[in-house]
Amino acid sequence: MSNLQTYSDFQQHWQTNHYQLKSQYQNHQSSYIPELLPEIAVSLDPLTVFELLQKRLGSDILQKAINPNEAFPSPLSQHKDSSWLKKSKMVGINVRTIGNFFNVIKYALTIPKHFDSIHLLPIWEPGVVGSLYGMISWNINKEFYSQELANLIPTLNTVEKQLKVVTNLLHAMGKGIGMDVIPHTDRFSEMVLAYPRHFEWIRRLGGQIMNQSENVYREIEEIIWLYLHRKGTADGSPLSFSRNVFFSPEIPIVSDEKRHEILFGKKEDHEGRLQRRIELIHECVNQGFETLPMTMAPPYRGLHINPESFVLDDYGYRWYDYEFNEPQKMSRVFGPLVRYKFYNAKDDNKNWELDFENPNKPVWNYVCEKFEQVQKEYSFDFMRGDMAHVQPRPDGVPAEIDDFYEPLRGIKRHIQTKTAHFAFFAETFLAPPNVMGYGDENDHLEAIQADSTLGDLQAAVVGSNVFNHCFATYYDLLKTKKFAPNFTVMTADKDDPRFDEFYRTANIFRYFVATFLDMPAYIGLGFETRNLHLERGKNEEYTKLYVFQIRDDSEIDKVTHAPYIWGTNTEQFAQIGEIRAWADKNEPVLEENVNWLTSTFKNTLIWQRGNFVFVANTQKKATKTKFKEIENYDLIFDTTAYSKEHICQIYKFKSEHRIH
Repeated sequence: MSNLQTYSDFQQHWQTNHYQLKSQYQNHQSSYIPELLPEIAVSLDPLTVFELLQKRLGSDILQKAINPNEAFPSPLSQHKDSSWLKKSKMVGINVRTIGNFFNVIKYALTIPKHFDSIHLLPIWEPGVVGSLYGMISWNINKEFYSQELANLIPTLNTVEKQLKVVTNLLHAMGKGIGMDVIPHTDRFSEMVLAYPRHFEWIRRLGGQIMNQSENVYREIEEIIWLYLHRKGTADGSPLSFSRNVFFSPEIPIVSDEKRHEILFGKKEDHEGRLQRRIELIHECVNQGFETLPMTMAPPYRGLHINPESFVLDDYGYRWYDYEFNEPQKMSRVFGPLVRYKFYNAKDDNKNWELDFENPNKPVWNYVCEKFEQVQKEYSFDFMRGDMAHVQPRPDGVPAEIDDFYEPLRGIKRHIQTKTAHFAFFAETFLAPPNVMGYGDENDHLEAIQADSTLGDLQAAVVGSNVFNHCFATYYDLLKTKKFAPNFTVMTADKDDPRFDEFYRTANIFRYFVATFLDMPAYIGLGFETRNLHLERGKNEEYTKLYVFQIRDDSEIDKVTHAPYIWGTNTEQFAQIGEIRAWADKNEPVLEENVNWLTSTFKNTLIWQRGNFVFVANTQKKATKTKFKEIENYDLIFDTTAYSKEHICQIYKFKSEHRIH
């Protein structure tokens, strides 16, 4: 690879040598296809992909994996608990950036064994502005359907079957697979309209809230019931039961599937369901009813409408902005989203206080059971808990943790009763107390039984005081807490222009440390070829912007019009390739304990695993490190040839000098 300098060099190298490179994977000489650019990987034709997998896995395994009617055993099912995630190195994939579920398999061909799990960003039908985190139903997002896969295997003719086969194949390839668990929906999702009592509603007059009481949902149920009698059911079935029977989640006469068919129609009828949902939204907003938007960070409760700030939708309706009565630094209102009503309110919600001693148990049961169904259907191994930092109790974490402390915890525990290895990766940023949530976030993470957490290393310049402090803190938490902070390289939903400055240097340092240190790690798709962006790139170069589907050019920081553009940073790709190859050939060393040879996490990090010493410079300098502790060692890996900044090295001890 030393002669490969440009992106076209790598492309030509693949065209000339692809048989040899593929054979290394097929013959188990490598756990991934080396020197394969991700852009080329996702363009491979399905027949080539299946030929590769057939030779790698064998015909019997491949045949079992492509059967959507049976789950292929997870490589993690041998674990009796979820502690495996505390060591897992994870790749996050926004499926929208690569087009469809089958392309996840293609991309996985470039991922070495030591990155052993894959997190898929939300997979459900999206709502307002196409946001993946604003799910409108429990149906799988049809845009992730692969026509080329269906052309090759006609029986895989639905997006659901294709997702099942993709999770099967990932398991056969030795990867764990995780889903995004979201404790909220679009403000007028199908779930909101099917279960009004599962959410908070208000009635407004213009820009003023007129009613915020606990029982506003009853008026919504009446509006929807009258609509059904006036317009008829979407599936043509008779309404042979009462309104209370229809809306009560505790009376199992009407199943969840039947309820949705009555209201919206068959799930295959996308246009029909959308039209019915729009009509029901209009029925509600015409009478002044809407759901209360989701909030983040203290104080969580206490909202009012800003009558001067609103947007008009395509139908002429005004959607006002909500604001906190007593805002603090990190207080946020998410206008397009609504959180499930997990707790009832005190005093009929007169003072916006939640009653944490009075959980809304039907909501807990509904959410836990729905996510369990998804996990069972697609054999997911873990969940990435969205907004796990939400802790709305003003008194912080209580002394006694009951079954209704926090919904993500409840979902994990519910699924674990049948899938013992099911794990919980928490989206928290390890912020100081009372910043993202009330109380100490570390206590909150232990209380919710998170196995690992995201952290915020991706939002700091390597070598800065902020980075050094965060890293030292995270490593201390790793050794002292029940959860494991990640050495986060880049997140799948945070690669946007705001983060450019953090990735203009030290990218090899990030990947090197993430690979060889005994911390879990997280890296987003596209990092390996990501451009340095010394100036802001096109929107299509940022994976975060594909969380949305915004076409309005006034939305400068979110709009995209074209497919995702892969970076062309061949220097970075080449060096990451060298790190991957070394780790792949020396995999046993990654199981060895870490022995630190430096006392502080500043300037130069030096640690030992087995017969090897790893050196990573947090500062921009090309100095050769000398170890007083070791007199005789051999330098066997050095990034100096690629970069003079943040040099990373590997030394091998001569056998007689091994440290025990």
